Amino acid sequence: MNSSDDSNSNASVYFYKPLNFLDPVYDFSKNPVTKEGFELGKALFNDPLLSRDNTIACSECHNQSYAFTHHGHPLSHGIEGKVGLRNAPPIQNTAWQKEFFWDGGVGDLDLFPIAPIENPVEMDEKLGNVLEKLKKTSRYPNLFKSAFGTDEINTQRFLKALSQFMNSLISDNSKYDKVMRHQGEVFTLDEKAGYDLFNAKCASCHQGALFTDQSYRNNGLPINEQLNDKGRFRITENSTDLYKFKVPSLRNVELTAPYMHDGRFFTLDDVLNHYSRGVVQSETLDPILSKGISLSEEEKRKIILFLKTLTDKEFIRNTKFSN
Repeated sequence: MNSSDDSNSNASVYFYKPLNFLDPVYDFSKNPVTKEGFELGKALFNDPLLSRDNTIACSECHNQSYAFTHHGHPLSHGIEGKVGLRNAPPIQNTAWQKEFFWDGGVGDLDLFPIAPIENPVEMDEKLGNVLEKLKKTSRYPNLFKSAFGTDEINTQRFLKALSQFMNSLISDNSKYDKVMRHQGEVFTLDEKAGYDLFNAKCASCHQGALFTDQSYRNNGLPINEQLNDKGRFRITENSTDLYKFKVPSLRNVELTAPYMHDGRFFTLDDVLNHYSRGVVQSETLDPILSKGISLSEEEKRKIILFLKTLTDKEFIRNTKFSN
């Protein structure tokens, strides 16, 4: 484990680079993780004061037990039971991500929380109102002082604290990781067969330690006419980006159902069935899926067994992250 900020004795406890990961892309020189900043960020992440009617916290749609995602809901629910456009992606390994959301609409983790806070079907609040509410509490001025030296509560500090917490949500202790790091775990014969099949049939998109190349692709889903979500096109307005969505990480995928941007699939079998026999042709379909992915039932079974080795039980049970 390598601390991102060797000058801070607390940093390695809250942020480190796993041995099998590349260097993070987040700029820690502008916001190193500290114990106090982490604790402030965790408090904010779990506080419904961030929503207009003080009922919805970030953790509502990002539950630790399910790798910080909204388990069981095809489309995530926000304030007053309003239903959003997409399924909330998990929050994990954010320091290695270049862009956020299914369409990559935010390119800086320090700006990420503004979108759900101000989205009318998520938290439906103004950031300025959130800061005023925090200032009126007996708790937060002291937490901000501990984290940043004075009790001033402002936008920059608020966002940096949330980034410190999110950057600490590192998932790197699955069975897969321990096998790769030669830490006493070995794949079963079926898991190893699934790993080989995965590398042959899935790793073009789900590659590297994050199990995503962070690209945007049209993976052949039938268009959901009711939502008419055009994906990356909403950001770029480039017709070549129609119905392209960010390739999700497969870490903890066993826990993060339902799947796809609109939560249309509830099982990993459903996902693999789509790729083997449900891919819809369109102008922006990713070329590698032009003929789908040939998978027998036995191959699907073995791939799923491998995918389950990506479950990080230490991550979802770590009391350090709990409210």
